[in-house]
Amino acid sequence: MNEITWDDFIKVELRVGAVIKAEPFPEAKKPAYILHIDFGPEIGLRKSSAQITTRYTPEELIGRQVVAVVNFPKKQIGPIRSECLVTGFHNEDGDVVLCVPDGQVPLGTKLL
Repeated sequence: MNEITWDDFIKVELRVGAVIKAEPFPEAKKPAYILHIDFGPEIGLRKSSAQITTRYTPEELIGRQVVAVVNFPKKQIGPIRSECLVTGFHNEDGDVVLCVPDGQVPLGTKLL
């Protein structure tokens, strides 16, 4: 495990957003959705590609709060420009389980 300093950690902007739209991403190399996430008035709407199709349907993602890195450079993924990185963990089957807050929090809240 690589150690980082507190200064390294606080540079990462992990924020809470709500999925407002989720749609299939057929052009992706691996099965994925395009997520449209609202991070509140300070950050606004961001798009992300997420390989979470084995555990979630687009319908059940709507309204769900997620934790994402919002200060990575934008990345071109096929025809879309990913503007944030949604976080999650691989379970024992290798599927991604989303990292989510344990309760509702205001959009844009930073992970401390």
